[in-house]
Amino acid sequence: MTKSNTTQCSIATTGGLQVYDAKKEQDGGDEKKQLKKVKELKILDGKTSQNLSIFLGSFRLPYEEIKYAVLQVNEKILTESMVQNLVKQLPTPDQMSVLGEMKDEYDDLAESEQFGVVMSSVKRLMPRLEAILFKLQFEEQLNNIKPDVVSVTAACEEMRKSETFSKLLQITLLVGNYMNAGSRNGTAFGFSISYLCKLRDTKSADLKQTLLHFLADVCQERYPDVMSFPDELIHVEKAARVSAETIQKNLELMGRQIKTLKKDLETFPPPQNDKDLFVEKMSSFVSNAQEQYEMLDLMHKNMEKQYNDLGGYFVFDPRKMSAEEFFGDLNTFKNMFQQAVKENQKRKEAEEKIKRAKLAREKAEKEREEKLKKNQLLDINAEGDETGIMDGLLEALQSGAAFRRKRGPRQADSIVSLSQLVLETCSPTTDELVMQ
Repeated sequence: MTKSNTTQCSIATTGGLQVYDAKKEQDGGDEKKQLKKVKELKILDGKTSQNLSIFLGSFRLPYEEIKYAVLQVNEKILTESMVQNLVKQLPTPDQMSVLGEMKDEYDDLAESEQFGVVMSSVKRLMPRLEAILFKLQFEEQLNNIKPDVVSVTAACEEMRKSETFSKLLQITLLVGNYMNAGSRNGTAFGFSISYLCKLRDTKSADLKQTLLHFLADVCQERYPDVMSFPDELIHVEKAARVSAETIQKNLELMGRQIKTLKKDLETFPPPQNDKDLFVEKMSSFVSNAQEQYEMLDLMHKNMEKQYNDLGGYFVFDPRKMSAEEFFGDLNTFKNMFQQAVKENQKRKEAEEKIKRAKLAREKAEKEREEKLKKNQLLDINAEGDETGIMDGLLEALQSGAAFRRKRGPRQADSIVSLSQLVLETCSPTTDELVMQ
């Protein structure tokens, strides 16, 4: 073997060793990567870890940034949706406590458990998240309750003040007593509001109209001012969709949440670092929330009083008939009444159309008869003017119309001329005398 060959073999051998070592190193790197991908969960179960990983992947924020956002109550980062999911997906307090003791094993933990290690350093994490969520939802809660309270209160006031609606009830009672005359219901002093929705059930003999159509017709013809009653009850439709029970429950929930938050803040530990602004921000919020809650609670109590007074005014038990039922019946009647007015208008238009068509037919028939009569007269006159003249003269002589004027010199001449004309016209010719 030459020197060059020896060197080549050495290089080849060396190269072979280098390749072997590189392959071994590469295999070892792959094994580490594989181990990193399939890190076994040490604390969390598979489902909790998966849900938490999905949550973290949807926001793509560093764990430390989420932690400081909670400490600072940073609403630019902490949206309602994010906090809701965080409260739902966060490991249990016991799991969080165990994860907090595993900081030294951070690199060996799965991502979901690493997140738990970071967040475990926040003291009273769950109460903080629940308080922040309440703060984020508070405005929405107000906007869900306040308009409903206002609608019911306004509807109660409108019903008591509406003169047109009161007059409509009087007319309805009068019509009902007239129809029930002679029976025990013929002298009623009032009726339930729910009865208004049953006016459509009473129908005429031909089944074409109802008592509601009749009532709407009477009001439109004799009491036109009553027709504007829907304009005086503009909040009734909204009040019909309000559940007083739901308002009560939501208001009680808001009160409990404020009370709980106030109590937590009184016993909350001091800020754990300079970035911990929880107590400062939440104290300001709870003070403002308490004021708005107290104001809303007063509005709600006024609403209940207004509805109770309305029960006394219309003689019904507010405890047995909810505001939703009462205003629901009233709103249904209002819509039915307006529909009846439209149907009456269509019926009258149809009747008027039929009437006009009938008059047009009668007029055309009359014109046709007159034209036919005129044509017959023209045909008769065309046959011989003498017969027409004789008929006219005979009629004038029989009625004496030819002798009613005073005779003057000219009139006498006219009569003589007329007599001569008659004689000449009526006298037979020589041929006629011969034939006779």
